[in-house]
Amino acid sequence: MTRGLMMAVEWHPKQDLESFGIGAEQTPKRATRVADVIRNELSILLIQKVRDPNLKDLSISRVELSDDLRHAKVYYTSLYGSGNRGPIKKSLGKAKGFMRSHLARTVNLRFTPELHFWYDETVEKVEEIEKLLADLARERDEREENT
Repeated sequence: MTRGLMMAVEWHPKQDLESFGIGAEQTPKRATRVADVIRNELSILLIQKVRDPNLKDLSISRVELSDDLRHAKVYYTSLYGSGNRGPIKKSLGKAKGFMRSHLARTVNLRFTPELHFWYDETVEKVEEIEKLLADLARERDEREENT
């Protein structure tokens, strides 16, 4: 064998995996970053400037923005749960223009996204799943006691 073929090849796993796109820290998409800014701005706006009593106990849980930044799905929750959804939805419809103009002034974007409001049912679903899991655990304990 020739001397050149006997050289040891060094392997750098982190660099090699990153070259394939595995394990590399990826920065979030622009839409995700802008959605976080919109969520923060709307949350501050609800606390400081909104006077509608239906919107006082409202919390913005998350915002999903389309890739072209033209449409924003704003998910909200209420302290009173889903029972007050009708009046809240109506009040949000009235305040939509005010909120969008506030975003146009505070967030530096070429186009201010159209706001679409959705009630976030995640909290209720999590509570339902936790209740089911507690029921299963209770039934398992009862079966173990009877055995």
